Amino acid sequence: MAPAAAAREPSIQVSNLTYKFPDYSTGISGITLSLPPRSRTLLIGANGSGKTTLLRLLSGKRLSPAGTILVGGVDPFAEGLEGVTYLGLEWVLNAQVRTDIGVDELLRSVGGDHFPSRRDLLVEVLDIDLSWRMHAISDGERRRVQLAMGLIRPWTVLLLDEITVDLDLYTRSRFLGFLKEETEQRGAACTVVYATHILDNLAAWPTHLVHMHLGTIKSWGPTEEMLAESQKENGEEEATTTGNSRLGDLVLKWLREDLRERGPRSQNRRAPEGKTYEMTTTGGIGGYGFEGGKPPPPR
Repeated sequence: MAPAAAAREPSIQVSNLTYKFPDYSTGISGITLSLPPRSRTLLIGANGSGKTTLLRLLSGKRLSPAGTILVGGVDPFAEGLEGVTYLGLEWVLNAQVRTDIGVDELLRSVGGDHFPSRRDLLVEVLDIDLSWRMHAISDGERRRVQLAMGLIRPWTVLLLDEITVDLDLYTRSRFLGFLKEETEQRGAACTVVYATHILDNLAAWPTHLVHMHLGTIKSWGPTEEMLAESQKENGEEEATTTGNSRLGDLVLKWLREDLRERGPRSQNRRAPEGKTYEMTTTGGIGGYGFEGGKPPPPR
């Protein structure tokens, strides 16, 4: 069954997906989503909106209810679809990747000798020195090694969770260009879903956008359609005034509306007895001032 499933075009279908954490409240609720093969999707939302939970469910790191997730028309975990790759931030925190081991050895261990052309391309794109020792490099350099290790073997569905946060601007731009080329040259053989808050170099990158808020999806669809709809709502002649791209302005609008709907988290912070916090333009912490201009003493 696995070989036939692996050959299917990697569309992603999510139907009424709800996931609850053990002993906690709902993580995500009623998620319905359809992403075509060859798409590059940006997953947009404030911190805590459910992006990581959704990506981990799509990757199989958390078990989803039967029939709620289909890749290429089949349950990828029950029927053996290969090539679903998840890359997240936790990797560089693993003590094992900080030991005295060579990068060349690591890349060999994940298939570098079986896919030499892909290994060499990734080493070039990510500007990796094969003589590096993992205990003696920066977190940004470790991140490059993680990406190369994760992508040496050809993937079918790639799920990225804030994975480029440690990369410098130029390396990040080259990496995103590599992913765009993969989806275009390998055609229907690969699909990318990328959660990020960093929008540099992304104006022309995504084919689709997904807007998450409080564990639900507020909107999703082709990028150009969503940008056009937003421009129509704001007035055809309205130009960007923030220095961002049209995509950047749309994301800012979404997050601003989400904050208004949810309310600031700080409103739930309890002040010491007899004290109140007031918004000020100077002093305080993070834009908040204290009654009388001084913070409360330690308790």
